[in-house]
Amino acid sequence: MNKKRTTPSPSEIDHLDSLLQEIIQAEVYHLGSYNHSVKRYDKRINMYGGTGIVYLLQMFEESELVNNRIGAYMILPTADDSCGFHTHGTRKEQEIYLIVHGQGKYLEKDDWESEVRTYPLNKGNLTTVRGDAFHAVKNTSDEPLIIFVLTTNEPE
Repeated sequence: MNKKRTTPSPSEIDHLDSLLQEIIQAEVYHLGSYNHSVKRYDKRINMYGGTGIVYLLQMFEESELVNNRIGAYMILPTADDSCGFHTHGTRKEQEIYLIVHGQGKYLEKDDWESEVRTYPLNKGNLTTVRGDAFHAVKNTSDEPLIIFVLTTNEPE
């Protein structure tokens, strides 16, 4: 299971920026602070045992949001790209996906051995997972699948 992230090349970053500009304006208007766009670009190859490349465009610094670990756009550029099954239970997190663009499949299961449930993803759909359940996502179209991901820490 690949958890390693790298920084995309400058040409990849330019491509991601131009791709996003056609679909959304990735800007943050943070109360009482300066406005900004992407804070960090991450590249994940075969993310959590998935296929292809997944890009994460981190929209916040760690200190900008309370109780959040991730506020990022996840981009799966082609139908060859997926994020494999993973859980947030070990980290006591809840994760929410908002589909911004494209089409895909959302997969979930209760544990490694349980049956997989599959749901179609389209613009505007929301998914959520918490506890020890597992989830994965796959792009199923020729268009990029763009998801806004918010990961919060569960209360202790």
